[in-house]
Amino acid sequence: MMLPESDAVVTEPDVARTAAAARAVVRRTILGTCAMLWYQGFTMAINGIAAPWIAKSFALNESGIARMYAWISLSAIGALILSRFADRLGRRRVLLWCMTATPVCACGAALSLTRMVFTLFEIGLYAFITATVASSVVMLAETLPIAERARGQSLGGLAVALGGGLCVLLMPVLDHFGWSWRWLLALAATGLLGVPFLSSVIPESARWERAAASGAPQRATFYAVFGSRYRARAMPILVCCLLSTIAVSAATSWAYFHAVSVVGLSAGAASVMTLLGGGLSLVGFPLGAWSAERLGRVPTVVVSGMLMAAGAVFFYWGPPTGFSATGVWLGAGFCWLSLAVNASTVAGNSTATELFPTALRGTMIGWFTLMGAIGSVSAQAVIAVLADRFGGLSIVVGYLALLTIPSAIIFGVFIEETQGMSLEVAAREEVDAVG
Repeated sequence: MMLPESDAVVTEPDVARTAAAARAVVRRTILGTCAMLWYQGFTMAINGIAAPWIAKSFALNESGIARMYAWISLSAIGALILSRFADRLGRRRVLLWCMTATPVCACGAALSLTRMVFTLFEIGLYAFITATVASSVVMLAETLPIAERARGQSLGGLAVALGGGLCVLLMPVLDHFGWSWRWLLALAATGLLGVPFLSSVIPESARWERAAASGAPQRATFYAVFGSRYRARAMPILVCCLLSTIAVSAATSWAYFHAVSVVGLSAGAASVMTLLGGGLSLVGFPLGAWSAERLGRVPTVVVSGMLMAAGAVFFYWGPPTGFSATGVWLGAGFCWLSLAVNASTVAGNSTATELFPTALRGTMIGWFTLMGAIGSVSAQAVIAVLADRFGGLSIVVGYLALLTIPSAIIFGVFIEETQGMSLEVAAREEVDAVG
């Protein structure tokens, strides 16, 4: 006699097959997200690495290039909308949209001959880049086991950094042969060829599918993160996001420009500085993951935020007059700054994805993106206005970098620790309420 389905015996082979299937999903998720983040890391780095040559192409001074980048930062409005779609329509669908649209916008930017057209394509480009990064962060958090979530975020951050490293390698080659910086965007446009592969590899988030089946994403409103359940978490973390973005956006956007146009390093020397300093700083990702899992997310963010401010001041306000090994000074400062940013990113992303429920996780990342846009625009606008008055862009960037100090203090005082918690427990997730 056959047993009823509810009384069926679960055998060890069944358990093994289920575990193997789960591991396969984790591997596919890591492979797909890291591939996307590597590509988007390359594309995202183009503006920072090519800034001196972009400024020359469009006849812009320091204030002019800062104003252009401030306009491009408005891309976060589009990223916010796309992040909301990721909660309503699914992570996988939005990721594939972004990976299709990014190469198209890159091609348009590469062919743009006027500042206005270039800026418009760049706004679209960075909207899709940012939405890809946001949804990838969510996918990693929702797929990986508790003990591996911080490590997954470190792998994602490492992929972004390696993509940016390729951009650093190529720019001096282009400059040496007298080729335009636009070839970097042309190379980014070839990303369209990888969409079929990504479509076959990237799974949908099982957590999102369960939430969608319950109707939670449809019931959740755009402003639910500010409801009584999550307001005490959302408000301080958004303030931290605003302050830290002003500081980090200023410090990371102008590092290559500072080395080439202010200090006077050649493109090759600046690339060596970036590659060596940035390469050594990659240890910040596993270090941040280790610290987040052993010491906690909050202490990791607080300490790395303080180190970030010190590293930025060291890089932008040095070396002292008469110091001969300027490249060594800048390389050490860039490594210091980047290591702190990398460690903070791992712990910060882990916290951001753990504090909010599945139905609002993408939306909250979208709010972070919007605050990031406000921070980026504010940073570039302040630089554009004050660069000439304060004696140069680098002086202003150093002052803005100090904002990571109050950001770290607020984070340490108001943000709850989520180390070792399941997503459901950390987010206070309930089936019948999301806000």
